[in-house]
Amino acid sequence: MISVDNLAVEFSGTNLFSDVSFVINPTDKIALMGKNGAGKSTMMKIIAGEQKGTRGNVRVPKDAVIAYLPQHLLTEDNCTVFEEAAKAFKHVFSMRDEMDKLNKELETRTDYESDAYMSIIEKVSDLGEKYYALDEVNYDAEVEKALKGLGFRQEDFTRQTNEFSGGWRMRIELAKILLQKPDLILLDEPTNHIDIESVIWLEDFLLNKANAVMVISHDRAFIDNITNRTIEVTMGRIYDYKANYSHYLQLREDRRSHQIKAYQEQQKFIADNMAFIERFKGTYSKTNQVTSRERMLEKLEIIEIDEIDTSSLKLRFPPAPRSGDYPVTVKDISKSYDQHVVFKDANMSIARGEKVSFVGRNGEGKSTMIKAILGEIPVEGTYQLGHNVKVGYFAQNQASLLDPDLTIFQTVDEVAFGDIRNQIKNILGRFMFSGDDIDKKVSMLSGGEKTRLAMVKLLLEPVNLLILDEPTNHLDLKSKDVLKEALSTFDGTLILVSHDRDFLQGLSQKVFEFKEQRVIEHFETIDAFLERNRIKSIAEINLMK
Repeated sequence: MISVDNLAVEFSGTNLFSDVSFVINPTDKIALMGKNGAGKSTMMKIIAGEQKGTRGNVRVPKDAVIAYLPQHLLTEDNCTVFEEAAKAFKHVFSMRDEMDKLNKELETRTDYESDAYMSIIEKVSDLGEKYYALDEVNYDAEVEKALKGLGFRQEDFTRQTNEFSGGWRMRIELAKILLQKPDLILLDEPTNHIDIESVIWLEDFLLNKANAVMVISHDRAFIDNITNRTIEVTMGRIYDYKANYSHYLQLREDRRSHQIKAYQEQQKFIADNMAFIERFKGTYSKTNQVTSRERMLEKLEIIEIDEIDTSSLKLRFPPAPRSGDYPVTVKDISKSYDQHVVFKDANMSIARGEKVSFVGRNGEGKSTMIKAILGEIPVEGTYQLGHNVKVGYFAQNQASLLDPDLTIFQTVDEVAFGDIRNQIKNILGRFMFSGDDIDKKVSMLSGGEKTRLAMVKLLLEPVNLLILDEPTNHLDLKSKDVLKEALSTFDGTLILVSHDRDFLQGLSQKVFEFKEQRVIEHFETIDAFLERNRIKSIAEINLMK
């Protein structure tokens, strides 16, 4: 049992939170929630031992292991993927190597009666007791299962870690954490860089193999599926609910309704007493009553109503100009990089107004197909954009392509033309950039703010083919809901790549699955496909156990 006792954090005299106390039990699966800036990541870092609070402490049992996965990290570059993941067992290997070293030393020594010899005997005995008490584990097999579950292929195991992107390096670190089987796993936005199948694998692991878990996430389906408790950080304090995220939202609304009612009753009570005081102030016969009521009001603790994040993205795509009947046609397309085949003989046709999803593990070719459709890379086969197609493209790394030295206003102003330039401030306001915000440099923005700014460009001129590659990374739950609503009412053609199941559901009528060098067309909703895919994936995981 890990306890957080009277924890407080202050920055420049301002309380981020104060007097926070709660207990993490061995089987708790906790969602740590709150609006941006409430202190969620700070609290998680303190529990992980990465940061100190201003006051209070975190009590951890002596032999307990806490593993922490931050949003951004880099693994080392001097080993292979398999070797890096196997470092999860370095404490076991260290014990084994130390025992081997001490036993070899004993073989060469002859001072059997000396204190030094007996000291070595004791060390070997202590190490052996700990080492042989461990469950018998095939460590190589465990590493292989974790890496494959998180999307790595067998041929990736011997590649150097520096050949992989930041998202894949995060998976390696996640594999190390899962393999350690810690008493508490702390995860800060773990699903931002992993595909749907890997998220499903991670859910199954956290539910069935992990001990306590605390997670910060904007992936509604993920936190609903794995958590049984929600801790909300708001206005410098916490509220603790024995409920998953969706149930917590209902309970929070009930709590706020009670607060509003109690606040209104208290304000009426204060007003009535103030009126009495004003009326009878100076009246000798009422002096004691007036004084009593004044003292009572001075001591009265005013009821606070929990703040609501009223900032909201306001998004609606302009009407789409009419395109030809088939905006996208692909016939017998193949793409390889040296000996690596991404996909071969792929075919697809997407009709005007259709909303389709590209799904599959990372590296199977979803983004490659988009680049092929846009003519950005050479491929074998034929592809064609239909008559009068106007493309709006949001790349997976779109936010990182923004010029960090420009301000928010300059970023939009340099690509705006004609009358739209007179509306820049209004457009930015719809994307929650207003007042002095528009003069901030891009380098000062958070990941979510950069994503919103990159999205502004899609609104500068009408399009009839929207191609969005992971548009929800770094967007909060509220902004994702607004974007989803805007896409559902978009009257053009949509190609959507996303690992966020809650975001995808209800958005597409056809699914193109990228798998094992093939592109498979499924004439079903994304909801039906994901449900079938989930059952299949869990079945495969169970076979591995």
